[in-house]
Amino acid sequence: MELRGVGRRYGLGGPWVLRGVDLVLRAHSLIRVEGTNGSGKSTLLRLLAGVDSPTEGRVTGRPGRTAYVPERFPVALPFTAAGYLTHLGRIHGLRGAEASVRAEEWLERFGAAGHARTALSELSKGTSQKVAVAQALLGGPELLVLDEAWTGLDSAARTQLDLAVAERVAAGGTVVFVDHDPRRLAGAADEVYAVAGNTLVRDTGVNSPAEQGPHARVLAVGPPGAAPPDGLPGAPTHERGPGDGTVQLTVAAAHSDALLRALLAARPPWHIREVHTPAPAGPERPTTSTTGHTTS
Repeated sequence: MELRGVGRRYGLGGPWVLRGVDLVLRAHSLIRVEGTNGSGKSTLLRLLAGVDSPTEGRVTGRPGRTAYVPERFPVALPFTAAGYLTHLGRIHGLRGAEASVRAEEWLERFGAAGHARTALSELSKGTSQKVAVAQALLGGPELLVLDEAWTGLDSAARTQLDLAVAERVAAGGTVVFVDHDPRRLAGAADEVYAVAGNTLVRDTGVNSPAEQGPHARVLAVGPPGAAPPDGLPGAPTHERGPGDGTVQLTVAAAHSDALLRALLAARPPWHIREVHTPAPAGPERPTTSTTGHTTS
């Protein structure tokens, strides 16, 4: 997907919110957008999602499966939580039964299954936000746009959204997000941009995710002489590890769970020997797994 010379203003002769924006979004990438309040971050995200159209310039190559979590979720809709998700699933191209099953699965995953039959207007702010996030994920979007999507979620749901983001990137998707917490997905973004002076500026100081902290190290064994599969989550670096056939992969900690799943799901699968993940404080702590593998 590509933006060339994109600008947006509201009303004839109104001030430009954005102008001269050039941006290329690639598959398998996580993009963070930063900026002060009122700088135009939400306008940019609406343009990416196709909710708004540019006043000038061109947007090309937007994926067919694009999903968006707005900063404010409209709750005055005549649906229950499950009914709304099923309805959105059909809009995303899922059949009725599949849409219903996925709705229940995402509500369960975000800890909101007990509110499946509750009217949207009666949900708490936190549960409404879980529904907002679930509606964007249930169709498996190729482009996922998140505007402060973690706000209002409890700790468990925030963790699930972190994992869901990593899974989308691992599956070849593109995720663009804004969040007020600078620690959100720390070290995982492939690119960081700032909206400033009505345009978009790339942070050229951002290293590859594996070079940012915190990070995790995975010792794995694959088929004899094989290199790690292409397109692994978080674009990990890899080098030969200790022992015959062992490879050490280093990745941003936010992508570690998705990396393990990808290695185990590879054909043929890779065997995980050891995982070193960062402790909440202090030095890394090793977590050792068996040399076998499991599939789900």
